[in-house]
Amino acid sequence: MPPPPKPPTDSPEVLAHLHAGLDLVDMLARQLRRQCGSYVQVDDLASQGREALLAAARSFDPDRGVPFRRWANLRVRGSMVDAIRSQGHVPRRVYQKLRAIQAADQIHRAAAEHQATNPPKTPEQASAALEDQLGTAAMAMALGFLSMRSGEDLERAPDTNENPEAAVARQELLARIRDAIRERPEAERRLLERHYFDDVAFEETARELGLSKSWASRLHARAIEGVTKALKRGNIEP
Repeated sequence: MPPPPKPPTDSPEVLAHLHAGLDLVDMLARQLRRQCGSYVQVDDLASQGREALLAAARSFDPDRGVPFRRWANLRVRGSMVDAIRSQGHVPRRVYQKLRAIQAADQIHRAAAEHQATNPPKTPEQASAALEDQLGTAAMAMALGFLSMRSGEDLERAPDTNENPEAAVARQELLARIRDAIRERPEAERRLLERHYFDDVAFEETARELGLSKSWASRLHARAIEGVTKALKRGNIEP
């Protein structure tokens, strides 16, 4: 009987990216530990991150025009956040932070894909694009943090640090955000409502709408940008 075939080995390019990104994994693991507290373990996150880094190195295409560390950053952190959320019984405050991080990363991912094919032509355009991106990401983070369903609120520990006035302000802001979402085109509205208010995973929401993940990411960014502009017209900041 012939010996079983050997598993394919990765190319030198993949191994080089993997080696170069190991410090990124450690940095992101420590960053999430600071953001989420003692609930998460750095070693567990780093292990998950190294697997995601290898997957990122294997899927990286330099022709897309996105630097590898930027490509890997979003995928490694996304994998770590998914690992934390999958543990179950996540305290409410931690869960809110994770949702906010994921929401902002969706914006940054869409921006990276857009800039890879449509790079700014001048420093002024680059500066304006970055400002818009950061503002949209801030709104996405606010929406991710605020939009937990009431059922999830009951299943997680209450936020004892929030005073009654802050709770009222939070609910008022969320109501205004929901009003702005209702004004968006149907596909954008459904994407935001399913992903944020029904807590359906982004990939599943994209499938429901018949969209590729890449196109859904762009639609999400456009929808959040529209919500941000609507709130600014009303002099409301996230």
